[in-house]
Amino acid sequence: MAKRSKKRRKREPAPTVDYTDPDGNVLTLRQTLSPGTIAKVGEPPSSAASSIDDAWQRRYEMLFERLAVNWEIAGLPLTDQKLLLGRYRMASPEERRWVQRTIARHVERYIPELA
Repeated sequence: MAKRSKKRRKREPAPTVDYTDPDGNVLTLRQTLSPGTIAKVGEPPSSAASSIDDAWQRRYEMLFERLAVNWEIAGLPLTDQKLLLGRYRMASPEERRWVQRTIARHVERYIPELA
């Protein structure tokens, strides 16, 4: 017996905001997240062995992973989620600080329930 295919709703892409760093690189972030994603990001670390710093780093990585749509560095746009996350992980300490400050301001403005 053939399975019925599920009808998937076409979702509108979430509105985005561009942020430009002092070097002219542009980070594009989603303005909204689903309630399920907000709940997931807001969960405490699952392991008691996690240090506060580990939990803080993981939270920003999760936020970056879910919010980042595009990161144009030196004119080269990165839009693939795996490449975006890989580039974030390889970022210099200065770049990471800028991204984390930018995400913190973005969350405060657009997703205050996570602030």
